Amino acid sequence: MTVAQAYSEVTFSLVANFFLTTFPTNMLKFPVFEIINRAMMFTDLSPGVSGLISGWLFCTIMLPVTNYRFRKSMGWEIKVSLLYQAYIPTVARDIIYGWARGLANTYLQDTIAPTTFTHKAMVFGLTIWVSCIISSPCNEWRGYTLQPPDKKLPFNIYFKPINYARSTGIGSSIMGIALMFGMLVTPYAEDAFAYMKEHTALALGIVAVLIVAIVMATK
Repeated sequence: MTVAQAYSEVTFSLVANFFLTTFPTNMLKFPVFEIINRAMMFTDLSPGVSGLISGWLFCTIMLPVTNYRFRKSMGWEIKVSLLYQAYIPTVARDIIYGWARGLANTYLQDTIAPTTFTHKAMVFGLTIWVSCIISSPCNEWRGYTLQPPDKKLPFNIYFKPINYARSTGIGSSIMGIALMFGMLVTPYAEDAFAYMKEHTALALGIVAVLIVAIVMATK
């Protein structure tokens, strides 16, 4: 479907309901990759090799979470035996992403040489965007592999260049912009968490209100 068609089907209730799946899974997935990626910086490996290892470790550890969220979003049955489904295309995607991110980061940092925090966040977002595009063919491979057996299409029918270009462009932009803003708000988030730590009752009250609001929205 087109972007306009997809947007027209989005409701607050739908977003709130799926938020209960995306928030906890993203809070697992994204920190794990950043921790692995940061750990690789303390090795003597080249950016490309360390990125390759990061991608392999991330996929191997977090694929059950990825597949759980995917099957949940599609309304499919969750089976433990399927949590490592499509391992080969997914690990290929994450390895290429990690490798591309390592090389792209070095190249963009040297080429653009950002000096301010805002510019560094923008270069970080651009690095993510480029890495997602480079690794995107494996997303098509993964999607083709995950088709239900009774509805499986041959690849020449499943793959449509316009759909691939649209989903890759949107998905890469979402990742790049999201992580860029994530980096930008990190100092403010740290200050907010420090404040909440000193005012536990207020923090618990805010969490309770958010939980109630989400539960009410999903009904």
